[in-house]
Amino acid sequence: MNQAAPIRVMVVDDDPMVITGIRGILQAADGIDVVASALSGEESIEKASLHYPDVVLMDIRMPGIGGIEATQRLLNSVRPPKVVSLTSMSSDDYLFRALEAGAAGYLLKDIGPVDLAAAVRKVHAGEPILAPQSMRQVIAKVRSNSDHRLQREAVELLAGLTDRERQIAELVADGLSNQEIAEETFMSLATVKTHLNRINVKLDTNNRVRIATMVVRAQRN
Repeated sequence: MNQAAPIRVMVVDDDPMVITGIRGILQAADGIDVVASALSGEESIEKASLHYPDVVLMDIRMPGIGGIEATQRLLNSVRPPKVVSLTSMSSDDYLFRALEAGAAGYLLKDIGPVDLAAAVRKVHAGEPILAPQSMRQVIAKVRSNSDHRLQREAVELLAGLTDRERQIAELVADGLSNQEIAEETFMSLATVKTHLNRINVKLDTNNRVRIATMVVRAQRN
């Protein structure tokens, strides 16, 4: 039986001590391989094109090209990784900007070793790694946004979903995991993932947090 390939991770932070700490934690975890590190957004783009990481842990606040812009550039690359934003402070603004840029999750740097490794595995598998409180912050931010153009765009894109896809998108917005959606809809996990892939294509999103944002934006009164 072939063993699954390890998850390839790149760590990006302008503090070498932070990189050393995270690298040590992840290298000790089963099934994870830290293939590269970078001290800036610019370097992360260069290193990603050489090492093709599956997951990038990206510091938000860095001089030069910051984590938000670097995330956008990586996600527009030929082989885009899944990017998780790292920060030392909890900020509604940073959280929202990171997720709008396409980040698949948002973690504080004081996360414990076990939780950090679990978060990498989870985001690699396509599951959300936002705490319920953070998701509520995102939803509240979207609902408070009065940009009617964005709302119209969301309504138009959601209109292109099938009834089943719309149901799954709304369950994602309710915070359900893939397994919970499968149980709710009496579908297999593989079928749920297939629908989510189609939803991402139709909504021009790249993760379930952005799907949820689109649903909430369309529903806003």
